[in-house]
Order: sequence, then C-alpha cells, then structure tokens
Amino acid sequence: MNSISKNERKNNERTMCSLKEIEKRKIVEHNDLITSVAKMDKVPLKIFELAVSCIDTDNPPKNNTIYLSKAELFAFFKVDDSNKHHRFKEAIAKMQEQAFFEIREEKDKGFKFRRILPIPEVAWTDYDDKVMIRFDQAIMPYLIDLKQSFTQYALSDLVELNSKYSIILYKWLSMNYNQYEHYNFKGGRRAEQVEAYRNPSITVKELRTITDTVNEHKHFPHFENRVLKRGIEEINAHTSFNVTYEKVKKGRSIDSIVFHITKKPVARNDFYKLEEQDPIYLQDKANKEQAEELLAGKALKSKYTKLLLDNMLLSPYEMTDTSLMAGLQAHVYPLYDELKELRGLNGVKDHLSYVRAKQEAYSKRNITKYLKKAIEQYLPTVKRQDIENE
Repeated sequence: MNSISKNERKNNERTMCSLKEIEKRKIVEHNDLITSVAKMDKVPLKIFELAVSCIDTDNPPKNNTIYLSKAELFAFFKVDDSNKHHRFKEAIAKMQEQAFFEIREEKDKGFKFRRILPIPEVAWTDYDDKVMIRFDQAIMPYLIDLKQSFTQYALSDLVELNSKYSIILYKWLSMNYNQYEHYNFKGGRRAEQVEAYRNPSITVKELRTITDTVNEHKHFPHFENRVLKRGIEEINAHTSFNVTYEKVKKGRSIDSIVFHITKKPVARNDFYKLEEQDPIYLQDKANKEQAEELLAGKALKSKYTKLLLDNMLLSPYEMTDTSLMAGLQAHVYPLYDELKELRGLNGVKDHLSYVRAKQEAYSKRNITKYLKKAIEQYLPTVKRQDIENE
C-alpha cells in the first residue's frame, strides 16, 4: 500500500505543472483546433489553454492526465478573494456541462465536423493543493500529433486577455503570423503570399463562425464593438502583437476584415531582486547576455538552422528565443560538425530526416535537449561503423 502511494506521489510530481516559469511556457495546437468553434466561455477556455501548456509532446502525459497546483491556478487567473474556490467549482461545472469544440477538418468534398468535450474529468480535494485534469482521447491528436499545420504561442500572452473573443482572435492571428515568419525566413512562397500571412483576410461570415457569434451581435456595429474592437484592444495591450484592421465592403455591406500584424520589440524586464542591483552581478549578467546574443547570432546564420526549419524541428517563433538559439549553437551544432566531418552535410540531412520521421511529435519545451540527445545517441554508431570499415 505504501509503495503504491510512493509511486503515485512520484508520478504526480513528474506531471505536476508549475506556473513559476510562465514566461517560458508555450502552447502548441493543431491549426484545425485553432480554427474550430470554441463553445465555451472565457474561463473554461483559459483553463483548457493553461492545461495544454503543461503537455510535453515528447513525453505525452500518462492517461492523458496532467496536474495543476490550485494556488498557481488561482494566480494565473489573478483570483485572490475569499470566494475563489466556489467560483472555481462553478467554472469547472460549466466547462463540463456546456463546453466543447466543434472542429472542422477539410475533406475532399468539403468539411468533416466533430464535436469534442476536451476535458471530461477534473478532480481535486479540499485538503490538497493538487488539481487533476484529464483530456479526452479524441482531443489528443490535436495536441500531440503535430507533424505539420500547427501553431505555437506564448502562454504569458493569454494571462491578461479577459475576453473569449480576444483569445480566439489572438490564436488565429498567431496562426497566420507564424506562417509569415516561417516563409519569410525559409522561402518557398512568393513575396505577396508571404505578406498575406502578415496581413491576413477573413470574411465576416467565417469570423462570426470561429468566434461563435453567428446568432449574436447581428448588427455589424455591435459585432465590431464587442468582438473586433475590444478583442484587438486587449491583444495590443497585453500580447506581443500590435494589430490594426480595416473593413472591406462588398456592395453596401462589410464583407471581410483585413488584419495588419506587427511584432512588438522584446520588452525589458523591470522586475528583479534587490541583490541583483549589485554591480558585479550586473556585469556578470551583461557578459552572459552578450555571450548568448553572439551565440544566437551565429546560430541564425548557421546552415544547421535552415536544416532544422526544413525538417520542422524548429519554428520561426522559437528562433526569437535567444537562449534557445544560443543553446543550439553551443551544445548541438558542434556535434553536427562532428557528424559532417564523418558523413558530410548530407549525413546531417539524413540524420535530421530520420529524427523527424521517427518521432511523431517532439518536445516543444526543450528542443535543445531533445536534439542533443538524438545526435549523442547517433554519433557513437557512426564512429563504430567507420572503425569497422577500416
């Protein structure tokens, strides 16, 4: 009995999702889920997004189950009043009674529609800080089988979004802007096609569908004020995007909306510990940041970065992460150099093709560790083969 309890405790510790590093957490979803209809309110939608950010696609959660801390869950929603537990129970009840995704998948002659209840089970106790969340099996392919057509965005961008519409718009805009960054760096699209991703257009009919407002705010000025203006204001105020839009008429009616997306410069972090004001600490920190920037700059110019992009093992979004790129340059690319010496550049290409084909979904949370482990396991085999050939 005690051994079972220990095993369960260890499993819970492994799958417990911490919000302490919220700035580093990412959400990855299939584009079919991004363009689906979320039949739920803001709070259930944010609970779902928070739970998705806990999934490690390299090691999918056992029984589709993750664990959250109550304290950190309330912190994510900025809830600190005495009624927070009651409000949490209400949100969970509402999510399980009403919330579902209506997913549209393109088929030969049109669309195939699926209705999926994303989180059928949430469990907690009144004496423990842990909240168990279990995903439905039907939703998992949209969260872990991400070979192509997926979108990645920062969990921190969702924290301050207080409207269901702003969350949905932000995800749709991220889907388009990610493609702009991808093709702008990699090529493979005409200039006007690339620009179309940064300035995406959507019909009002389709926008009403994905925001679940087909039967709401039927008068366009009401729709614009409640959905468009309020959503874009929140996105501009609280996310990494600056967005404007223009209305396109067809006859006397507004037929479609064209969005214009730009990325904000990386903001300076003003929150630091008092001891970090020490001149020696600041100098060490500056040296470290300078070294990271130099390594990241080299990585951006490296032929290996392009190979990772070609094999969808790296996204343009991840290329904006200085620490990640510096890690690749410092810990992974030297090993690729070793392989190149042994097998040539084509040998590196073959290795990355194999890595992508072998692993259906890799970890979006620590790609450096994942790629380093893959090449470290492969290099001894190559060296052993060369010795045997000699």
